[in-house]
Amino acid sequence: MRVLAEARWDAGEPPGVAGFVLSRFNPLVVATAERCLSQLADSSPRTGIVLVTDGDRVSADHVHEAVADGKRIGPLFFFQSVPNSVAGWLAAKWDLRGPVVCVTDGGRDEAELLIDDGDAEQVLIVQVIADQAFAEIVSGGDPV
Repeated sequence: MRVLAEARWDAGEPPGVAGFVLSRFNPLVVATAERCLSQLADSSPRTGIVLVTDGDRVSADHVHEAVADGKRIGPLFFFQSVPNSVAGWLAAKWDLRGPVVCVTDGGRDEAELLIDDGDAEQVLIVQVIADQAFAEIVSGGDPV
């Protein structure tokens, strides 16, 4: 696998993202991915996305507490409670036409499968751990 671009976010508040509230999880994914994508002159229309995360704990905890207290849950929490939603948001904004995969561990193996199967020419891998995120875009071939 060749690494075409890399980016990270490990300090400071990422910019907000319309449609995602309360938690910084989704803005963190977007900010890191966009830093990585902006390094490429041309993102392939067959760029896949692999999001590696345990999910948005802040939103999950908010929903759990609201349900336990008998409170109404805002409709945006249904949308943002699924990590695929932010990956789909990125794909739509950047016109990425490869598959979207969310996993709790790994990333490189899934990217390699997508490329080897011909589903994607390159893959954006975004990994979120706590308040830090790392992104890379990989393609097939030997490391540079």
